[in-house]
Amino acid sequence: MENNKQDLMRAIQVKFPRLSKGQKLIAEYILKHYDKAAFMTAAKLGSSVGVSESTVVRFANELGFSGYPKLQKSLQELIKNKLTTVQRIELSNDFITQENALKGVLKADMENIRATLEKINHKTFEDVVNSLFKAKKIYIIGLRSSSALAEFLAFYLNLILDNVKVVAYGVSDIFEQIINVSEEDVLIGIGFPRYATRTIEALAFAKSRNADVVAITDSLLSPLAAKADYTLIAQSNMASFVDSLVAPLSVINALIIAVGLREKEKISRTFSTLESIWEEYQVYSYKDKNER
Repeated sequence: MENNKQDLMRAIQVKFPRLSKGQKLIAEYILKHYDKAAFMTAAKLGSSVGVSESTVVRFANELGFSGYPKLQKSLQELIKNKLTTVQRIELSNDFITQENALKGVLKADMENIRATLEKINHKTFEDVVNSLFKAKKIYIIGLRSSSALAEFLAFYLNLILDNVKVVAYGVSDIFEQIINVSEEDVLIGIGFPRYATRTIEALAFAKSRNADVVAITDSLLSPLAAKADYTLIAQSNMASFVDSLVAPLSVINALIIAVGLREKEKISRTFSTLESIWEEYQVYSYKDKNER
């Protein structure tokens, strides 16, 4: 089943006459409220329309899905880049309350990491590491909520490789900052729903200059992935007004460590020097020297 609203909705409409009475209630609900249905469990969806959980599962099978989770994922793919922040707040109220916020969010983040471990391509990961070592210059762009990820990645890569530049909103336009990108360089774009337009355009620009383009995003269907030579998948599902960046940060941590493991001696020298500088200029709070 293609992750396309028109195809999925059309399939429901075509099947509608042959559905059971209970399944028709589910179909009508999804056709009207697919944005809400996408984040409901089978039991919750069934309860909302007055049918059993097993009826919801059979409905998914009737549409050609192997189970309800596949139908749910298809619905989520339709709407995750279209939801406004207000809609995300409304949806979050369906499964996260003040009473269960801590447990609900932590469990969702655990699931994101588990799904990322299953989806990410290990060979692609190694190819990205290799491309970073071959690059003359590494550009990193992540806008809006992804800017924190871009800064974090750049901070540590710069300690190891010395040739990293963050591309961000500022005095210069995005394109002015990457005007000299070439086939000798790598551009890493980080973006999750709702995808920042400028990030997508920056990846397209770098690709037109024959640079290696890396996307860190949530799906191979992401508009960033469409512009990339290498795509690292990190699941970020969170039906809330706050983006879930736990799994993306974990992938970025792995990338930094993989690069660092190839430059152990250099890192050791760098941090040895930094420790002396940090102590001399009191960058960090140190206890009495005898206690360290």
